[in-house]
Amino acid sequence: MSTAAFAAIILAAGMGTRMKSARHKVLHAIAGKPMLRHLTDSLATLDPARTVVVVGALKEQVEAEVAGKADVVVQQPQLGTGHAVQQAETPLAGFGGKVLVLYGDAPLVPAATMQRLLDALSDDVAVAVLGFRPENPGSYGRIIASGGAIRKMVEYKDASPTERAETLCNSGLMAVSAADLFPLLARVTNNNAAGEYYLPDVVGLALGDGRACVVIETAADEVAGANSRAELAGLEAIFQNRRRAELMAAGVSMQAPETVFLAADTEIAADVEIEPFVVFGPGVTIASGARIRAHSHIEGATIGEGCEIGPFARLRPGTVLGKGAKIGNFVETKKAVLGDGAKANHLTYLGDVTVGAKANIGAGTITCNYDGFFKYQTVIGAGAFIGSNSALVAPVTIGDGAIVAAGSTVTRNVASDALALVRPEQSEKTGWAARFRALQQAKKGK
Repeated sequence: MSTAAFAAIILAAGMGTRMKSARHKVLHAIAGKPMLRHLTDSLATLDPARTVVVVGALKEQVEAEVAGKADVVVQQPQLGTGHAVQQAETPLAGFGGKVLVLYGDAPLVPAATMQRLLDALSDDVAVAVLGFRPENPGSYGRIIASGGAIRKMVEYKDASPTERAETLCNSGLMAVSAADLFPLLARVTNNNAAGEYYLPDVVGLALGDGRACVVIETAADEVAGANSRAELAGLEAIFQNRRRAELMAAGVSMQAPETVFLAADTEIAADVEIEPFVVFGPGVTIASGARIRAHSHIEGATIGEGCEIGPFARLRPGTVLGKGAKIGNFVETKKAVLGDGAKANHLTYLGDVTVGAKANIGAGTITCNYDGFFKYQTVIGAGAFIGSNSALVAPVTIGDGAIVAAGSTVTRNVASDALALVRPEQSEKTGWAARFRALQQAKKGK
């Protein structure tokens, strides 16, 4: 391996007991994507030579998540962060480049910040540490530094009152050359208040050897972590605020951005307007000029240019809308492909259906796509008109330009340009309603 390459070690051995979950802590999602994947996706943009994830319990869950992307090693027993990093020594045997140490429960570190940390490491610098200044330093380890040069790092439990007054805190993230990291770790002791092997102690050892160690600072929200559901919600808020700001800077309009919730992979083009209280699940792409109206829920959908969605619309996975298509209030779609200019304005369910360009789907229409065992396809041709309160029993095809009369239950194909009328002929009995009321009133009066 080239000495210019770098490797990453991601620590994820904590039990995560405060999550109260059978799922590994780092697999809990932010914006629909596991915390660990947020981190590995950012890391992947820097092209690490190797990635090693250190776990404790629930190894199989983590292995399934990082299969093909990282090695997984187990820390057992768990004797501190220094001991955790030591577990990566075997898979990194023979590697001579820089090593970046990250935490699986601190998933929102941008790739640019990782690169800054790696760049701070040089032949003259043994260890580069990422520091931050939280609003409440609390029990974080402190970094005593001058002009970026570290003089001392100390865990809060072992810090003096003067050291605890320092506001520059240790995020835990650091970069060290592989040639220095493991020899330094071999010298770390557990002579401290917790009886653990602390990773930050490599800084003190390097300083004692006469080597330089530096700190670079970053914003607190970049290194925020989650050990509980409440902290997970805090990370969600950080992600959402960050992503909303990015989209608005790129030309997306949000009337009340704090009410719009995005998935990690949501793609929205410029000149899209998003009204309040819209939720995006995974797999959504929206083209320019679309308008997403209030209280809509969209997942796994591709929305074309100039479409209008909602209000109160639900688009489920497999929905694809052509240019200028419209999905109105209280319309649900699933595996529905609508051509350019097609419309379903209100109170409709479209599942397993292909709708041609400029077709119009009337209120109350449903595609009856499921017989209790299998799903079936409905095809509605270009320019077709489906009258209100119609049921299209799949499999069925409505031809181009055909009209289905309101209130019809269609069970057979309808030819192009034909009228399908599936309902009894209207009849009228003169005076029947008056006689009925009189009879009923007489019964009620007895």
